[in-house]
Amino acid sequence: MSVLTPIHKIHVHTGSSITIANLSWQEFEDILEELGDKRQVRLAYSQNCLEIMAPSPEHERAKIVIADLVKIILRVQRRPWEALGSTTFKKRTMEAGVEPDECFYIQNYQAVIGKDRIDLDRDPPPDLAIESDVTSLTEISAYQRLGVPELWVYGKNQFKIYVLQGKEYQQSSFSPNFPDLMIIERILQVLQRAKVVGSSIALQEFEDSLRG
Repeated sequence: MSVLTPIHKIHVHTGSSITIANLSWQEFEDILEELGDKRQVRLAYSQNCLEIMAPSPEHERAKIVIADLVKIILRVQRRPWEALGSTTFKKRTMEAGVEPDECFYIQNYQAVIGKDRIDLDRDPPPDLAIESDVTSLTEISAYQRLGVPELWVYGKNQFKIYVLQGKEYQQSSFSPNFPDLMIIERILQVLQRAKVVGSSIALQEFEDSLRG
């Protein structure tokens, strides 16, 4: 990688991203170590391409609301889960790494209880990953290569569900994790409602509707 500016001095404007091509796995690992855990940017690496993203405030609000929606549904349905937030997931053999906005272990929640770090050579990937705002082909490719079964992507007032079929994602109109709910419509409704009455009230209304 011939980058003259040290990676920690590269500035990414809020709500945007930059791409570094022809990056080896070891260089990706070195960048992760150099930037450390306490940083404002997120990384996605797939097929020798690194993307560095700086989330916007709108992105932060949307991802929090969507993650809270997932927790509400799971709680109402009395289903256990483990939420790991923006954990770094990587697998050298697949040459892929990604840091989701939010992620959930649902079917495989027991596999990660009490773990400080996830090793995808031994541990399963999250059952559900959530991305908001700045989402790229690099990110989607990374999730695909890591074998994440379901990916939610929200941006520009659109919500998409990707389901892994074989080794590739197919866009779906329903969520395998929540097959009894019209997830796309419900999430878009709550996000729009949150802009009017605020997140907490919109989320409470959503929970009340589930409980009937």
